[in-house]
Amino acid sequence: MQKTDVSADFSLNNDLFYLNHAAVSPWSVCTAQSIKTFADENALMGAAQYLKWMETEQELRENISTLINAPSSNDIALVKNTSEALSFVAYGLDWKAGENIVIAKQEFPSNRIVWQSLALQGVEIKFVDLYQNLSKHNSPEDNLLAAIDSNTRLLSVSSVQYADGFRMDLKKIGDYCRSSNILYCVDAIQSIGALKFDVQEINADFAMADGHKWLMSPEGLGFFYCRETLRKKLRPSQFGWHMVENQFDFDSLSWSEAQTARKFECGSPNMLGIHALNSSIKLILKRDIHFIEQLIIKNAQYTVKKLKSIPDISIQSDINEHRMSGIISFRHTHCSSEQLYNKLMAQNVICAMRHGNVRFSAHYYTTEKVIDTAIEILKKQIATIE
Repeated sequence: MQKTDVSADFSLNNDLFYLNHAAVSPWSVCTAQSIKTFADENALMGAAQYLKWMETEQELRENISTLINAPSSNDIALVKNTSEALSFVAYGLDWKAGENIVIAKQEFPSNRIVWQSLALQGVEIKFVDLYQNLSKHNSPEDNLLAAIDSNTRLLSVSSVQYADGFRMDLKKIGDYCRSSNILYCVDAIQSIGALKFDVQEINADFAMADGHKWLMSPEGLGFFYCRETLRKKLRPSQFGWHMVENQFDFDSLSWSEAQTARKFECGSPNMLGIHALNSSIKLILKRDIHFIEQLIIKNAQYTVKKLKSIPDISIQSDINEHRMSGIISFRHTHCSSEQLYNKLMAQNVICAMRHGNVRFSAHYYTTEKVIDTAIEILKKQIATIE
């Protein structure tokens, strides 16, 4: 397949300027078609092809495994969302009063609330300001690692910070955690489908992501990676027919949990979501994640260049290439971000407002023309406010 020919991957309306992939992405043409085909099959045949659906379910596990370089598809559980996967970690471990968890103050609520809920078990949450006292000798990763003490059981971090797109040095953190026997959990929702992500290279113990952001699939299905040695120790917190070893032995009164990551999947799988997400990931694998990352960073750099041409715009994202992701956040000196956001959305510039900033997030297929148009609309809306 010609990697540079990406124009046919999506069929967005021409009057829509979509810069919100860090929130919810449009579906690709092939993903939308897989959903239509699956719907037609259900309407005409019901579940007559269920055994074939199960093959697609397994294919999805294998494709996710390939995308994140997991040792085996057995390490992949299919879950409803990132929060559910984080909850499997939080409530699958045996905690002792006095143990602590290190997280960043800048984390999205999904990667904060679940850990805070453990306070009832006497677990302390140590919040770290990633950007405090930074220098050439002190990085955000150093701030996180400095908070670890003899009672630290787990460190959890987002691969990319949702508000400003800051890209963490995951390997640096993972190497330290592995050598210090600290559990390492990565919320990868702002990386998977956009940036190279290798669970083995970064020494992740747990990783998870939803499918509806950079993976360009519907909401309601994501994945949970759990390292094999820890999977055997992590206690299931949900129970049902699908999570047992002999899942089709409906008559037996005895059971044991599945030996694979399926032990975290309690009930009937989301087959519609499975077909959609599998189609999306196959497209990403076909395009190649390294190629996709190059285009996304190129678009982010182009967005920064165009924003800098506007007086009184302040870029809130780190624009060093090794720190950049698909997210670029900005604000205006004299116009409120809320006003700008509302005006942009009214003009079909689909974006987000996070942490008091306007946030643009272009994907690999986004053209410079779309970015140019969004910037021109931004300029005009600023003029109406000033």
